Amino acid sequence: MDLRLYDTLTKEKRLFQPIDPANVRMYVCGPTVYDFAHIGNARPVIVFDVLFRLLRHVYGDEHVTYVRNITDVDDKINARAARDFPGLPLNEAIRKVTEETEKQFQLDVSALGCLPPTVQPRATEFVLPRPDGKTDMVTLIKQLIARGHAYEAGGEVLFDTQSMPDYGALSGRKLEDQQAGARIAVDAHKRHPTDFVLWKQSSDNEPGWDSPWGRGRPGWHIECSAMSAAYLGDVFDIHGGGLDLIFPHHENEIAQSRCAHGTPVMANYWMHNGFLQVEGEKMSKSLGNFVTIRQLREGWAGYAWPGDALRFTMLGTHYRQPIDWTAKTLDESHKTLWRWYGDLEGVKPASKIADDVLAPLADDLNTSGMVAALHALHKAGRLTELRAALAFLGFSCEQRSLQRTLGAGDGNTPTYEMHMNNAPIKVIVQPLTPAEIEQRIVARTSARAAKNWKESDRIRDELAAMGVILKDGKDADGKQVTTWEIAR
Repeated sequence: MDLRLYDTLTKEKRLFQPIDPANVRMYVCGPTVYDFAHIGNARPVIVFDVLFRLLRHVYGDEHVTYVRNITDVDDKINARAARDFPGLPLNEAIRKVTEETEKQFQLDVSALGCLPPTVQPRATEFVLPRPDGKTDMVTLIKQLIARGHAYEAGGEVLFDTQSMPDYGALSGRKLEDQQAGARIAVDAHKRHPTDFVLWKQSSDNEPGWDSPWGRGRPGWHIECSAMSAAYLGDVFDIHGGGLDLIFPHHENEIAQSRCAHGTPVMANYWMHNGFLQVEGEKMSKSLGNFVTIRQLREGWAGYAWPGDALRFTMLGTHYRQPIDWTAKTLDESHKTLWRWYGDLEGVKPASKIADDVLAPLADDLNTSGMVAALHALHKAGRLTELRAALAFLGFSCEQRSLQRTLGAGDGNTPTYEMHMNNAPIKVIVQPLTPAEIEQRIVARTSARAAKNWKESDRIRDELAAMGVILKDGKDADGKQVTTWEIAR
């Protein structure tokens, strides 16, 4: 099967030709572990998980290496540690923040149906030279200085962007266009305003490592250059991440890696997923629409949503296009999967993945086209192929895993834990008697008569979350009636 991928650097869709088909290598920027991952963070995790699965399908499970890092040294982590654990020594507080946050991140992405990457290195393990000889940050910085691409100034080690003639090629930014507006007073020690930090000093109350340039800590960009080279080599196949990372992060990664190793490229294909907004607006804490994966799983827009529904919603839009995350699309995804999973009960998967599903994926990971192909398989009754395709794409295919409930419990409502893809999620148990169900149906009927569709929908959705499905119809006399049944 031929794969074609859009390369941000060349700005064209290209035939994917791995450096070594027996060892296809991909690096994706992972989380900075100081806070819960938000739904925007989930997009690259899901997108590149699908690509990982596709590459494994084409080249074999043992012939694909996927590296996604954990950034556990960062000024935001330091601030969070000092805020949350003021009574602890900073290094101990930092360790508590990063360990707890990473644990939650792994639970969240597992619930989204994502496979663990081949390797998940932590930045702090690659600052100093290692006994195993794998690439480290201090050695990379020394190489950049020796090659004339970095210099010491103002207590820092900085990358000299003017030493790289084609700096800015990924983002399309030219050095001469970035002089205007430079904060000269702040950056007086820089040779050029775009020069960026490779190493900075640490005070006594900040984490630090002894280096040739004094006790300090690495800049953000050098971390990924070291960890990618450590496991994938000086040049590898695919580097991925969100659109927001193109500049400065990925631009600076390219500069460091190419100049340190003396290579023409860092990665042969650069892939970036588009932005995400919530209910038509940019996600922002100030707007009150900042949504974490954990919130979605425990209670958002009235419900605790299952990971399969979150995953399906994310894949409904092509990865390079912007996505608008809404409760309506999430609800539609849930209903679609509920219907499919019910029809798939007892169905064994086909022995191969349908070409209908693979073809759009092979065309620049066209997940929206893939979703259309899944709908076509269901409509045509090709259920064995549908089950195989869904499993291949990371879906459970079990209706029980789609339990959607009212939001987080109030402490008085009985709860139990259900495991989905090995990740526990909280489920609200609200048993209803037939009389209580009928009472709600009467209230809904009254709301419909008054054309209060919002209240009518609320009651219907509330019952559905408790496993009660309503069916509207007419009796023999043509009168509107509503019957109910317990969902399978």
